Amino acid sequence: MGDTPSLSVIIPIYNTERYLRECLESVLAQTLRGIEVVCVNDGSTDSSLSIMREYEDRDPRVRVVDKPNGGYGHSVNRGLSEARGEYVAVVEPD
Repeated sequence: MGDTPSLSVIIPIYNTERYLRECLESVLAQTLRGIEVVCVNDGSTDSSLSIMREYEDRDPRVRVVDKPNGGYGHSVNRGLSEARGEYVAVVEPD
């Protein structure tokens, strides 16, 4: 995505494989153009990271940040530091 996105959607993720596909499908189905989705993996031990990578591989709006477990606040802050959009939203994956 070459242009600056209007909206960065940050999704802090820790072991939410059960809900993650539904969450990503919902966010990516929005009609707003110019969004990026920043998935921050907080050291998940389930298949959450592989699900995120699957979406990153097939949709250029999705970016994955993989980091060791540091907690919810750290994940949101990392997402904020990675976000490029004019506006930011945080979406809970579950």
